[in-house]
Amino acid sequence: MDRNVQRRTRALFVYFFVPGLTLASWVTRTPEIRDAIGASVAQMGLVLFGLSLGSMAGILMAGRIVAARGTRFTALLGLSMVLASLVTVAAGVLLGSQFVAGCGLAFFGLGMGKTEIAINLEGAQVEEILKRPILHKLHGCFSLGTLSGALVGLALVSLHVPVAVHMAAVAVLVAGLIIAFRHDIPAKNGIQTAHDRAVQTAPKASVWQDSRVLLIGVIVFAMALAEGAANDWLPIVMVDEHGFSAASGSLIFLAFTAAMTLGRFGGGVFLARYGAARVMRACAILGGAGIAYIIFGNNPWLAGIAVIMWGLGTSLGFPVALSSAGSGGGDSTARVKAVATVGYLAMLVGPPGLGFVGEHHGLRSALMIVVLLIAVAALTARAVSPRTA
Repeated sequence: MDRNVQRRTRALFVYFFVPGLTLASWVTRTPEIRDAIGASVAQMGLVLFGLSLGSMAGILMAGRIVAARGTRFTALLGLSMVLASLVTVAAGVLLGSQFVAGCGLAFFGLGMGKTEIAINLEGAQVEEILKRPILHKLHGCFSLGTLSGALVGLALVSLHVPVAVHMAAVAVLVAGLIIAFRHDIPAKNGIQTAHDRAVQTAPKASVWQDSRVLLIGVIVFAMALAEGAANDWLPIVMVDEHGFSAASGSLIFLAFTAAMTLGRFGGGVFLARYGAARVMRACAILGGAGIAYIIFGNNPWLAGIAVIMWGLGTSLGFPVALSSAGSGGGDSTARVKAVATVGYLAMLVGPPGLGFVGEHHGLRSALMIVVLLIAVAALTARAVSPRTA
């Protein structure tokens, strides 16, 4: 592997890791954050709505920022906002303010939206250079970040370390990682030339007019929503609906992230042997079955197994969909950007909507929406089969 490509890939591994670490750092403390700011389920949904607003803005702005300043600038800008979110959430907890905590999650969503679009575009280009799949491993680093964050979170919950101290410590680590790898992604990659802009403004069909891309969008929406629902609500569901302690809720989230990490790093073997469509269908069925038990079951041990099924089942949905969108001829960058946008909107914007449903009908009932969408993904999984140019 060329040295520059190697450094670029290493930086992408780190920059996928950082948002996962940050996400898990506050997700594992959501029951304590909720109590500190005095939020009900509906009010917590409003706090998470800050995440939704930030995410929508970040995702929708990312394409223009990449075109004007490049993927590296966009990723670093987004990661700086992710860093700021940790400090703001800590301030919200210290002040007991739902508004400040919501602003912290808005910063996280805004930063993650920009970062993830930029680094997924980078990852898709690296796949083209290497001529082999790598996005599932990059997303595996995001899951590794969530796993690491969940491990630390579980330990700090058990040690009764204040949430604000936890957030501050993670902020210092994140700042160091951002600075250390800031030069390893090409500076001008993704910037549009005058010719590119002329081609872009010329009349052409939308990528969504391609029925295959549309079906991939449906699949990624369902699978990303399942992942986002766990990231935002799993500890609270296990504490409020299944009677787990706060520490046990963090442990359950740890099991979920471990399953996600295992699925993403180990999934390449199954993709090579069985193909993307069969793996996607099997993942959807497995994940849907796990979520269904969380909804209808009550045995704590079986609920733990169901959470592992949930994690394994949703692990490959997002990266496989992105790789499939990038395969074949034509404007693969536009397809990857479109599918990534749908996926991140589902993962970051969808879960707060589940919170509003959960306030009126219970979080278990809200998760039925996710199960129904995953069933659709299983039925349409054939769309992720590779398409040649």
